[in-house]
Amino acid sequence: MSEILNIKPDRLAKVSSILVSQSRPADDNSPYFELAQKYNIKLDFRPFIQVEGLSYKEFRKQRVNILDHTAIIFTSRHAIDHFFRICAEAKIEMPASMKYFCISELTANYLQKYIVIRKRKIFNGTKTAAELIELIRKHKGEKFLYPCSDVRRSDIPEFADTEDLHFTEATMYQTVSTDLSDLKDVYYDVIAFFSPSGIKSLLENFPDFEQNKTRMAAFGPTTAKAVLDAGFILDIQAPLPNAPSMTGALELYIQEANKS
Repeated sequence: MSEILNIKPDRLAKVSSILVSQSRPADDNSPYFELAQKYNIKLDFRPFIQVEGLSYKEFRKQRVNILDHTAIIFTSRHAIDHFFRICAEAKIEMPASMKYFCISELTANYLQKYIVIRKRKIFNGTKTAAELIELIRKHKGEKFLYPCSDVRRSDIPEFADTEDLHFTEATMYQTVSTDLSDLKDVYYDVIAFFSPSGIKSLLENFPDFEQNKTRMAAFGPTTAKAVLDAGFILDIQAPLPNAPSMTGALELYIQEANKS
């Protein structure tokens, strides 16, 4: 099993505590809690990053006219919240003709917080950016606005550039590091990361951090690369073919490491 997981023998050690660098799940039936109970592991949650909206004054410096566009691309709830916040501060009301392209049905349904969705033209994929891109491809004549963070994936902007779309990127919120100073003298066997921003936060909070026996878990290739680029050892990588989630990858490692 250790060979399958690509675990270095000298990095295989019992796991008694895990820090998940995200907010605590609202669902008490989360697989994280099942994992902790099953293997008697101390499990803590702590967001390493947080989202802050740009002020309307900061947004205006980008010289983006929202109503010059005929379609909005949303890839997250944060994007929806901060887009409509900016619109409210600018006293802009979305015309009924505006089209909305959302990355998933959940994201599309979230729009009802701000608009009557049954009266609007809304298109959504099921989960991935690739599906969203295919929807956009079918409506190439639109003038697209892409509300996003200062840290975002490049696939949609690169597609827009390749297809020569009328496309405007508008930064409306930013990802900043959380203050983690209270964790300075706290040790965990495993820290689970979900974005390069989480690694950045760790280094900003603890410039002299030494990994030592702490195992690092990373979800997704960009997070894994950030772990390695920072000079750390990547011990657990998700998703795996037989473990599509972070909890699944953690359990495979724990099964091997916690053998009696």
